[in-house]
Amino acid sequence: MSFPCLTGTSRLSEKPWKVEAVARLIASVVVCVMIGAVVTADTNYFAGPEHKSTALFLGASVAALVCFGEALYVLARPWPLEKSLRNLLILLICIYGGFLLMWAIARLTGDPSESQNTTVRVLIAVLAFQGAALVLVHFFLREHHTGWVGGFGFDQSPGHALVTGFLVALLVALPVTMGLNLAINLLVEWLTAHRPPEQEAVQIISKTVGWANRLVLAVATIVIAPVAEEVIFRGILYPAIKRAGYPRLALWGTAVLFGLIHLNLGTFVPLTFLAIVLACLYEYTGNLLACITVHGLFNATNFVALYLLQK
Repeated sequence: MSFPCLTGTSRLSEKPWKVEAVARLIASVVVCVMIGAVVTADTNYFAGPEHKSTALFLGASVAALVCFGEALYVLARPWPLEKSLRNLLILLICIYGGFLLMWAIARLTGDPSESQNTTVRVLIAVLAFQGAALVLVHFFLREHHTGWVGGFGFDQSPGHALVTGFLVALLVALPVTMGLNLAINLLVEWLTAHRPPEQEAVQIISKTVGWANRLVLAVATIVIAPVAEEVIFRGILYPAIKRAGYPRLALWGTAVLFGLIHLNLGTFVPLTFLAIVLACLYEYTGNLLACITVHGLFNATNFVALYLLQK
């Protein structure tokens, strides 16, 4: 079934997402990621053997957090047309000021290589990105006078959505993405005589020891990340772009963006394919629970595979 045909018989209802609200939501998520980067830098700094210019470092960290906090405050409310230019100017000043302070923090932190690959760092990153995204989406839904159930179709045949998601993961998503990943790794290795590097998150998971650390990473990888990423990409971005009159851009644009945010050459094509499957699945079921199921099973399979390979 072609995508135009699928959208023509879709169970996915039109969402009331406003473009301005979606833009503020995405910008807020990016700002939260920057806040997470500051917190990570603080963790690396105090975990290091030497603390240079502690007062200056703390001052820069607090100032950066204030800048990003002000940016979130500006993004928290709708932007009337008459205040858009002023709000944009304040936002840019806060973000660029925060970036400048982050550069100063990085200079004072030095080389954090010994403390980068830790469970704490992954937890901070997940809370700053996926965790913050879920909190922000709650207020996004309130702004549109709806809730999680109505906003993402969780009440539309949930049993059918779960079963469909499980079957799609088992029969399509897992075998095809794994095959694509293997083929791309072999191709890159053949062309460059080097294996492409694994995703940073994969490297951290493979080096993690202790059941408590693995449990934290499992919850972050299998539960929090799939829910947050599906809500943002399929639940909000995809319907918003489609509603604006660009269904093909909604499909391909969100898929490519989903592949890009994982920052890995070897997984770009497989994850882009996975995103296309998830968008089509959302169209078919009208229930985001199906997409969350596929994404969660995909992450769980990779997590278990890494653990078994390590053994």
